[in-house]
Amino acid sequence: MKKTVLITGASSGIGLATALYFFEKGWNVVATMRNPEKRKTLLHEKSLPDLVHLDVGDTASIKAAVKYAVDKYQHVDVLVNNAGYAVYGPFEASSPDQIAKQYNTNVFGLMEVTRAMLPVFRAQNEGLLINVTSMGGRVGFPLYSVYNSTKWAVEGFSEALQYELKQYHIRVKTIEPGVIKTDFYDRSMDRGQVESAQTDYAETLKRAEKSLGEGSMTAGSEPLVVAKTIYRAATDGSRRLRYPSGSDAKFVNFIRSILPPAWFYSMLERFTLK
Repeated sequence: MKKTVLITGASSGIGLATALYFFEKGWNVVATMRNPEKRKTLLHEKSLPDLVHLDVGDTASIKAAVKYAVDKYQHVDVLVNNAGYAVYGPFEASSPDQIAKQYNTNVFGLMEVTRAMLPVFRAQNEGLLINVTSMGGRVGFPLYSVYNSTKWAVEGFSEALQYELKQYHIRVKTIEPGVIKTDFYDRSMDRGQVESAQTDYAETLKRAEKSLGEGSMTAGSEPLVVAKTIYRAATDGSRRLRYPSGSDAKFVNFIRSILPPAWFYSMLERFTLK
């Protein structure tokens, strides 16, 4: 029997690459996104039949998408929580509304999709929850303090949740991409809005953007690299929790594992704030 995966944030980038890769591997793919009508022509051309509305901030749409998958395929094997975006800039430049929106999308929205799917997994007595986090969920980077904090939250949530769900034969995994070649920087990056703080941190912004700026977003791995990591996590049958994806993510994790903390933080500061 063909397996079924439901993917959030599947309109572009990692989510789209993952949907297409699973489909090529013969899976039923329920590709969810906020505006499926905008992507329908393109994605139908790629033979993806199930484009479903799901906004992680809208509980009704979450429940409807899960119901669609269950009604059509009777069994859902994997949930990939991929939807997300980033607030960028000094913490003081991020407004309370921006911070709330960041958490509502990256953390609380992810939790609500998980909450909707878990009864399905428990009824099946099996399932796999894959949460796409980030290299920034293991290592903090300057000017990404709000974004990084949401990814650390998802890492902690996932690590703890695996113990609760083991009795129902539900596994939990996280995917930790490094820098990826997508339009994430333009499409899903929200800069801090408090202008006085932007001015006060102007020198830090200048140094960080020289090292980690917009150009670096075109120098990373292709989204397909992450899609393949997600597929491996979905099919390896293990209870492994964390999967770094991309050469930079693997390198940073390795360096952190061998260096004393003070040395690692000093090296990271020199690299990111030239």
